[in-house]
Amino acid sequence: MKKLALHWQIIIGLTLGIIYSLLSSAFGWNKFTQDWIDPFGTIFIRLLKFIAVPLVLFSIISGVSSLPDPSKLGRMGIKTLVAYITTTVAAVGLGLLLVNILQPGSYIEENQRIKNRIKYEIWVQNTGEAEILDNKHLLQDPKYADMIADATTAAAGESSSDVVQSRMQDAESFKDAGPLQFFVDFVPDNIFAALTDSKKMLQVIFFGIFFGITLLFLPQATTQPVINLVNGINEVFLKMVEMVMQAAPFFVFALMAGVISKMAGTLGEVIEIFKALLSYSVVVALGLAIMIFVFYPILVRMFVKQLNYGTFFKRISPAQFLAFSTSSSAATLPVTMECVRDNLGVSSNVTNFVLPIGATVNMDGTSLYQAVAVVFLAQMHMVDLTLSQQLVIVVTATLASIGSAAVPSAGLVMLIVVLQSVELNPAWIAIIFPVDRILDMCRTVVNVTGDMSVSTIIAKTENEINLDLYKNE
Repeated sequence: MKKLALHWQIIIGLTLGIIYSLLSSAFGWNKFTQDWIDPFGTIFIRLLKFIAVPLVLFSIISGVSSLPDPSKLGRMGIKTLVAYITTTVAAVGLGLLLVNILQPGSYIEENQRIKNRIKYEIWVQNTGEAEILDNKHLLQDPKYADMIADATTAAAGESSSDVVQSRMQDAESFKDAGPLQFFVDFVPDNIFAALTDSKKMLQVIFFGIFFGITLLFLPQATTQPVINLVNGINEVFLKMVEMVMQAAPFFVFALMAGVISKMAGTLGEVIEIFKALLSYSVVVALGLAIMIFVFYPILVRMFVKQLNYGTFFKRISPAQFLAFSTSSSAATLPVTMECVRDNLGVSSNVTNFVLPIGATVNMDGTSLYQAVAVVFLAQMHMVDLTLSQQLVIVVTATLASIGSAAVPSAGLVMLIVVLQSVELNPAWIAIIFPVDRILDMCRTVVNVTGDMSVSTIIAKTENEINLDLYKNE
């Protein structure tokens, strides 16, 4: 294994983890897997997470304080935000295009769609907060009378799930916040509390930028010992990443085996998980694949002509495979930074500034999935969304992605917000629960690839990239 490149080692660990999980389900080893193998996957994520937050803090301070011109920080910040918002809007637009063309919700059996539609109308009737905007009223049609009783019972059970209720409460908290709450949350009231909560990464970023800028306005004789200390601590955390990644193949094996063993108890159930909601999953996966293999490479190639297609993926693949395993942009961040800095030749200044922001606010994969999921759920309930409603999805999904935590399944909470923005039943998120975990892993790969692409583009526009790395490629 030592002679293989790290990304091949991770692929092998990933594959063996999937194979083992299938055998575990077939032979009834799931209890053993969850007790003796899955904990190592949990340890892996914890190792990466405890490294990620201080690494972000000291990397940003190091990057900002080393800028020769403070005005460069503002210019780079504007470029970064514009680039991330542009890729997010493109992702949402692609998702809406695919879901409207391929119509995954229409592949469901007709009677089931009619029953779904009746459930939707019952929900509208019961809540009194939404309206049926497409002027269809199956609930009042006598020929569907025999379906109403079943639909009423099913509608009552849709919102009874504890998981659904928990996500809806989180979404309500998000919605009830004022229009400037995002900026309020950006500023920490206790930096030590922010450092212990991965959901408060924006506050860590704010403190790091503020601290770094302050160092720029003090005499060098005063700040140099502080800068040396920050740089030294930053190097220690980078070394920690390197040491943890030596064991990444084993940890990834444990992570995959544990994730799949928790998803189902028998081999039949595992297979059904991959078969269920196939049309929806294919559309989401297709959109994510286009983002990864078409959109980002073309975007990067437009700015960095020396970086060819194969070289780009070869140099970023360790972070991509780790993102797939962990389903967390934040947990992957230390490896993402290593790939961008060491493999793509992006300067530490850009790496330390652009990537931590991207891991927090750039959720292209999550935004695409939300767009596809909302329209798919509407289609399977025979609800026709107008162009204006789909434009609302674009805006809401883009804004929601900025507030979406860089942790597994946070997109589900934001999906509730997007569903409510077009007056659809938020309890419908339960429908896509069975396949959400595997799609969450895929969309995290998109998020991380987007972060690395944007950082490469920003580095090129700032002349902060070492193009000599690509001469022999």
